Amino acid sequence: MEIRSAILARRLSPGTKLPSTRALAGRLGLARASIVSAYEQLLAEGYLTGKVGSGTYISSDLPEPIERRSITRATPRIMRPPRLPLRAKAMHDAALSTAESDHRPFTAGRCSVDARTVEAWRTLTRRAVHSLGPIHLGYSDARGLLELRTTICEYLQAARAVRCEPERVVVTAGTQQALDLAIRILLDRGDEVWVEDPCYPMAAAALRAAGVTLRPIPVDSQGLDVAQGIRLAPRARAAFVTPSNQFPLSVVLSMARRLDLLTWARDAGAWIIEDDYDSEFRYAGRPLASLQGLDDGARTIYVGTLNKALFPGLRIGYAVVPPSLLRAFVNARYLTDRHPPSLYQTVTAEFMRQGHFTAHIRRARLLYREQRDTLVAELTRRGSRLALEAPDQGKHLIAYLHDGRSDVAVEDAALRRGVIVRAISRMYLKARPRSGLMLGFTGYPRAAIISAAAHLTAAVGGSRADSRPPR
Repeated sequence: MEIRSAILARRLSPGTKLPSTRALAGRLGLARASIVSAYEQLLAEGYLTGKVGSGTYISSDLPEPIERRSITRATPRIMRPPRLPLRAKAMHDAALSTAESDHRPFTAGRCSVDARTVEAWRTLTRRAVHSLGPIHLGYSDARGLLELRTTICEYLQAARAVRCEPERVVVTAGTQQALDLAIRILLDRGDEVWVEDPCYPMAAAALRAAGVTLRPIPVDSQGLDVAQGIRLAPRARAAFVTPSNQFPLSVVLSMARRLDLLTWARDAGAWIIEDDYDSEFRYAGRPLASLQGLDDGARTIYVGTLNKALFPGLRIGYAVVPPSLLRAFVNARYLTDRHPPSLYQTVTAEFMRQGHFTAHIRRARLLYREQRDTLVAELTRRGSRLALEAPDQGKHLIAYLHDGRSDVAVEDAALRRGVIVRAISRMYLKARPRSGLMLGFTGYPRAAIISAAAHLTAAVGGSRADSRPPR
């Protein structure tokens, strides 16, 4: 606005009387309403002051302009940026995943939300907004609303055999925030932590950023090799595990190793962070019981999310925290994010209470199994050079390369054909990496899966495919 610029540049002096809005509008050829609006804005910002019966004036108590000293060649100034702290450098160097925002097959973590789920969600959201209560207009419990924590607790007890009470449930934005909070309260810089090898990259990045020492523990067909962990790092302070569906290999931690892991944690005085990120989607038999449900010593922080079960934009997860850690965990939640948004909590609690969540999971499970079977059948039918089998759980599968070809090279070749895959060799830390591709199979129509499978086969070097990228 020209008047504001003139005031700041002191072309209009404090105390100067301005023309009336009608006179200035006529002079500039503008509508008087525009001039009135401009004057009102400048009055609100303190640049102008009005005197009843006298007119509008430039405010006399404006701050003095900042003196700008010119820098000549004779007196150069060397601008040295501040030293980057170690934590800032760790964050700067963290390799973050950006693939999730790409909607092309076979991006992992995609969700299908059918018309029934959408309509139920819309109805409950409209109802919550219409009856906007005091709880949504102020501060609330850092743990989350009691109604949501109660429904989550009841669901986990029935579906995952988790030991919990609503008081021990802390609502988070997802598993990543829950992991961040656990790191803050459990670990000091330099502490040793067991991580699966290969490992969930975002967990490894968060741990590195906190300055802890990662101790990669090999994973085989029975999951984390606990005996190797005891040999390599017996005094580790914690273990980060994905026992129900190891990320990325999709193997399940055997019962014998679950018991061994709990025994080690008890004897070593260590903690376990159990990431149960997509246990709702098991395609053969009932979902597996949680590791936390076996923990008599209350050394396990159980972490889950509704973002992968419903839709990622929801941003609601949870942690079930041992009693001894609860106060510290809640305080950390308070200090970092005060409390979770209340409106979506209310909608989610009612969505679960009315049975919509269970019905949605049942329909999605059937659909995802069909999408998994379609992908496996298409890659098999086309004779692709991939060794794969349908996993019994989860939302992605691993396809290994027969001839030892670089999975990174295939990842690049697939991308040129419009197909998204993730090379799992990047997810290994110390163990000898296997060459394979992580393929998300959920959330894609059958036609998109078939088309993308053809282009992936061509990228791997199998049968010929249409050169056009899939839609």
